[in-house]
This record gives sequence, structure tokens and C-alpha cells, in this order.
Amino acid sequence: MSAVLEAEGLQTYYGKSHILHGVSLKVQEGELVALLGRNGAGNTTTMRSVMGLTPARNGHVRIFGKDMTKWPAYRIAGAGVGYVPEGRKIFGHMTVHENLLVPPDRAGHWTVATIYELFPRLYERRTSKGGKLSGGEQEMLAIARALLLNPRFLILDEPSQGLAPVIVQEVMRMVARLKSEGTAILLVEQNAFLALQVADRAYVLSDGEVVYDGSAAELAADTARMNSLAGVSHGA
Repeated sequence: MSAVLEAEGLQTYYGKSHILHGVSLKVQEGELVALLGRNGAGNTTTMRSVMGLTPARNGHVRIFGKDMTKWPAYRIAGAGVGYVPEGRKIFGHMTVHENLLVPPDRAGHWTVATIYELFPRLYERRTSKGGKLSGGEQEMLAIARALLLNPRFLILDEPSQGLAPVIVQEVMRMVARLKSEGTAILLVEQNAFLALQVADRAYVLSDGEVVYDGSAAELAADTARMNSLAGVSHGA
């Protein structure tokens, strides 16, 4: 099994603020890896560094075996990486269907038709403006747009944020399905309990450093350690 992502020694800054202190992580083919930590621990910055949106000053990012450390985000996406940012970032003034026509065509399983099969609710709301959708529907649309790139590797930043528990469960079932179909996934999630249920391995960040790297099941089974390391929600 080969590595989809190998990030090594990432040192990332916002201006003079030093955010990531030598973060290293790996995602293998077909693997779902959870990245956990308190708010401000550096999770989103790690994803932005991997995607080239906030490039690391030091360290290396290899994706699909290629050094993409200095690549801009659009080239990384074009290489087969789907990214669903925190806050969804859909086009509120466009309809659901128009949003789905934004990504460039890439050969593969995911088309607008197969997206509507995966998310029947989006088909029902296809003529509705993005800004009129519920939070759960917006998250589905954001994930759908990323899937239309037919990515080999999917990065999800806080997909359950602000959603009702029943919708969170639905989103996580969808994430688990994508993983079962062979998509490698890196998942940042504040709901540690749910994230660890679907993940193979987990990393925990604290103050921009990796303080746990290991089995998701082992971390989930040790409630005290999960609470002390992750410091995040462990309820549905």
C-alpha cells in the first residue's frame, strides 16, 4: 500500500505567528485518517499547508509520490486532490445545479448524475439557490463539488460543524461510504467520537505539534487519553 500523502516537518506561519512546529503526517491509499485537536491547535492550517493555500516555510509535502511543496492550490487540485474547506464556501447566489457545473470535467465515476444518486436531497433542491439551503444541504453540496473532480484523495475540514446530530450522522455515513469505495481521506473533525468510528488512524495536534499518532480504535477506547489529547467533543 503506497502513500497518498506524506507531509514532513511542516513549519507554517501567519505573518510572524508560528503556527505549525514540525508537523508530519501520512495517509495511505484507501485509508481514512482523522486529524483531531482543540480549536487553534493547527488542524486547519495543516490542511491549508498541504493544499498550498498557506504554504509552509519549511518542510515537504509529497502527494501521490510527487513533491508538491511549492505547488499552488489549483495545481494540487488538478492532480486529483479534492478539498472541502471549513465553512463550505459554496456559491449562495447560484442554484444547486449551477454549483455542480462549476468544477472542471475530470474522467471518473462522479458526474452530476451520480452525485444526485448519492445525494437525493440535492436533486430535490437542484433549482434552489445555495444560500437558501440548510447547513446539512450546503455541506452535501460542498462535498459534491469536490467529488466532481473525481479525486484520488479527499480532504475534509470540519464537515459536521454547525449541523444537527441527525445530519452529522448522515454526513459521516457518506464519508464512510467513500472510504469503503477506496477514496483516501484526511478528516479534520471536532466530533472526535464520530471521527474515530470511521477512521483507521488518528493524529492529535496540540499547539501546532503532533502529540498522538496511532490507531483510531486505540484512541477511541481510551476515553481519558482521548479527552486529554484531543480536548474536543466526544458526543454525537
